[in-house]
Amino acid sequence: MKQPLIILLFFVSAILADYPDQSKVTEAAEMWAQISTVSNVVLSEDGKSLQLADGSVSGFFTLIPDTLPVPFDRGLPSWNGEAIHGDCGFKVSMRFKYNETWSPWLTVGYWKNYIWPSYGATSYAAGEIDYDYVVLDDFHTAWQWRVEFKRQLAGHLSPSIDKLSFYVSDQRTTDNVDLAAIVNDDPPAIYIPTNFVCQYNVDPEIGGSICSPTSTVLAIRSYGIEVDPYEFAVDNFDDYWNLFGIWPRAVQNAAGHQLDGAVTRYRTWSQAYDTLAAGGRVVMSVGPPLYSGHLMMLAGFDNQGDPLVHDPARQNGEGYEYSKTSISQSWFTKGGVGYTFFPDESVVALDEMDRNTLPDQLVLHQNFPNPFNPSTNLRFSLSIAAHIKLSIYDLTGKQIAVLISGYLPAGNHQLAWNAENQASGVYLLRLESDSETQIKRLTLLK
Repeated sequence: MKQPLIILLFFVSAILADYPDQSKVTEAAEMWAQISTVSNVVLSEDGKSLQLADGSVSGFFTLIPDTLPVPFDRGLPSWNGEAIHGDCGFKVSMRFKYNETWSPWLTVGYWKNYIWPSYGATSYAAGEIDYDYVVLDDFHTAWQWRVEFKRQLAGHLSPSIDKLSFYVSDQRTTDNVDLAAIVNDDPPAIYIPTNFVCQYNVDPEIGGSICSPTSTVLAIRSYGIEVDPYEFAVDNFDDYWNLFGIWPRAVQNAAGHQLDGAVTRYRTWSQAYDTLAAGGRVVMSVGPPLYSGHLMMLAGFDNQGDPLVHDPARQNGEGYEYSKTSISQSWFTKGGVGYTFFPDESVVALDEMDRNTLPDQLVLHQNFPNPFNPSTNLRFSLSIAAHIKLSIYDLTGKQIAVLISGYLPAGNHQLAWNAENQASGVYLLRLESDSETQIKRLTLLK
């Protein structure tokens, strides 16, 4: 995964500032090693997530306190995880230390549906969680994580969490932004195309409220991953706050579509260019003078170093160019907050396929999304032309469907399987050539 790279880039480029931005990403194995207290939670067999122990319907863990070297008074928490069933989920809380005193536990969010008897506190005497944004009255250097899991039935798949991210800053960095220097920052040309959709065309009732999920859909689609914008927006809805635009939920939602993400900050256009050039994507949270509050995807830069965006609020918003002064003011004077995404390992392979690179052997890629409902994308690569058969089996060995049977040229091939008429469960995707057979497990959850 490339997420640690971009975190390093952020820290190095910001360290020259009077009040440097800082970040800390904690993945599953590190979480497990830093457990302070735990109940009914285990590390998954593959070591990539924390989840409920078998037979448990609830549990929690707290991590030992974490620190960063420079005091901060603003924070952007986010996470990646999974909650398949509607009656299961996880809730994330934090507390902060000032001198020797800890704040109460403050709820910073949850995934997926609101199934909790009590949301928990969101403020105390020296700070608050402003929907999704940590706002502290004093400077802090330490915090602590707590994650609670819940499922209605022990037989249901457990919710899980595989990454916690915290990006912190000093409000003075935003207050003292040098807008002239930002406008004069001219990165090299780059452009990230996508399968564009205007948010108002997604649904007439919610179209005006879904800039965050729609912009995230544009980022996902730019990797060649198809996702339904209406379903994604509905999943993004926060039942507690009654909002579609909670920042960590968009990042978490994208994690279900093979993206590794975090809520971060950018202080210059060149920082954003570095993300795009490294294969990442950026969704920008902007304000006046362009919008009172809005999100859009950064598409790249033209030959003059002026930013191009995919703005879901415009019917002609694909590759749109605003005045550089206006868009710089809209983004950076609001703090430069953005969703930063990189593809996980399975999507890196798909991205390479889009560049027409061929493997030296037959390759059956993992389907995406997985688990899925009711359709999923299937991709495979042939190093030479061959007669192949692509078929679906259930776990009893019964053949459910033959998707392809015939002679195909060398290259990368893609199709979709719609399992609307099949029952929930695990299925086997089988790719056969004259000399080789490969199998992948597909999980259908309805």
